[in-house]
Amino acid sequence: MLKFTKMNGAGNDFVVVDNRDNSLFLSEDQIKRLCDRQRGVGADGFLAVEPSQNGADYRMRYYNADGGEAEMCGNGARCFARFVNQLEGNSLTETNFETIAGVIKGEFLNDEVRIQLSKPFDFALNETLEIKDRKRLVHSVNTGVPHAVIFVDELASVDVCALGAATRHHDHFAPTGTNVNFVQIIEPGSICIRTFERGVEAETLACGTGMVACSIVHHEISDVPSPIRVTVAGGDTLEVGFDRVSEGAYENVTLLGPAEFTFEGILETI
Repeated sequence: MLKFTKMNGAGNDFVVVDNRDNSLFLSEDQIKRLCDRQRGVGADGFLAVEPSQNGADYRMRYYNADGGEAEMCGNGARCFARFVNQLEGNSLTETNFETIAGVIKGEFLNDEVRIQLSKPFDFALNETLEIKDRKRLVHSVNTGVPHAVIFVDELASVDVCALGAATRHHDHFAPTGTNVNFVQIIEPGSICIRTFERGVEAETLACGTGMVACSIVHHEISDVPSPIRVTVAGGDTLEVGFDRVSEGAYENVTLLGPAEFTFEGILETI
């Protein structure tokens, strides 16, 4: 019997469980079945609340829909923070939790959550890669997980699944691959994006670490100030903030956006 909560952050959806007693052990195949939209609950990823191992308030375990554990998830982190606040009777004003990518801080602002992420690294700007028989200008950065960023003139016409998969599996990003974001600039400081997520292996309605990656690359190449507004495929607009220390060096990176409860349930078999 598995008690779970379904949540979403800007349309990026998750199965969330309370595993503070460390009694739950799910295999990769079980998590994959949970996230299956035809045979399971259906989700882009799976989140588990566990005791911290390094002095934080909690530990966030995050698994992609393919059952593989990932370093971090920005939208998942906001949902995780709001979920633990509910566990604490909604008495918290802020919390912090460890992830593979580092300690994340969450701050509660009514129904929205602002998270402070780890510092981005592994910048690579203006690289030319041949993707789908055409040379394309690609930027990349790790914002907790690796991201490629490609600017386009018309976002609606992009074949996100085909071009995203080709980029995600490109030899340049081997062996682990990358998430892939396509960005259209609405005006300086305001962008809209679509994301092909590694581990989901499809386009998702939103990707938090992808929003941060696109915003920081937008700043690097256009020198637009923080904060940057990002509209995602699900229709929500979120806010990315940061302090630029020097070229390619950032701190106080934040993401502000919704974290919503969808429903609760109990599964008899997994």
